[in-house]
Amino acid sequence: MSDTPKATAGRAAPRLGVLKTYKLYIGGKFPRSESGRVYEVTDSKGNWLAHAPLSSRKDARDAVAAARKAFGGWSGATAYNRGQILYRVAEMLEGRRDQFTAEVVAAEGVARGKAAARVDAAIDRWVWYAGWSDKIAQVAGGANPVAGPYFNLSSPEPTGVVAVLAPQESSFLGLVSVLAPVIVTGNTAVLVPSEERPLPALSLSEVLATSDLPGGVVNVLSGRTSELGTPLAAHQDVNAIDLTGAGPELARDLEIAAADNLKRVLRPAPSEDWAADPGTGRLLPFLETKTVWHPVGT
Repeated sequence: MSDTPKATAGRAAPRLGVLKTYKLYIGGKFPRSESGRVYEVTDSKGNWLAHAPLSSRKDARDAVAAARKAFGGWSGATAYNRGQILYRVAEMLEGRRDQFTAEVVAAEGVARGKAAARVDAAIDRWVWYAGWSDKIAQVAGGANPVAGPYFNLSSPEPTGVVAVLAPQESSFLGLVSVLAPVIVTGNTAVLVPSEERPLPALSLSEVLATSDLPGGVVNVLSGRTSELGTPLAAHQDVNAIDLTGAGPELARDLEIAAADNLKRVLRPAPSEDWAADPGTGRLLPFLETKTVWHPVGT
């Protein structure tokens, strides 16, 4: 006699659900935290959703190393190519719209219609930043008038490795709003998502891994913002840090740590409307202006 369960009276046999195992995203791969630690993620009503990896300082160092390794190729790609890759990410996000809507509902406790609107806005925001890839140099650069027979040209170039502390409340739209402008300009990123709402970011890493984005351009570390922000702010190979997701006290401490190694710092705004037109405010802080002099007529 077979031991295989069979459907009875027209009913399908019950099945066990397949729970998702969330992992970090470092260097284009999905490792567990080197410490093996996880923490509980719940929805807005306190119901269990998943266990997310609790990143360690060692994970942060590995993510910085991966971002540095990827920087040369990514910053050296043409602006047109970077824009095309970001647009490809938006295409894939569009295909997983329902998944991200469900995750925003769970994370932020809003109605499905409002969550869908936020996901749509995040995808549109990604497309919007993709369009800036080959235009920002025309806005931030230019020819400078000088007293002498010289051409004097200024051109923006990426800063390098940027640590991004994502907003705590806006798990997806805010996340996209701080990440996309960093990488579209040629920087690479170490992203620390919302501490209590990390699942949309961890799902975004799956989209990035299956798009054309090179491994290491974005590295995602879930966990305690304070625990990860400190080593990233002090790391000598991190060139800039966005403190958006840090509270006032933590932001002050991280800014002091960053000043010790001359990092660029983007301070958190007192309040941020993530649905508003972002302008170029987040594109410019992570660009360096390089100026070239050249004699006229030679």
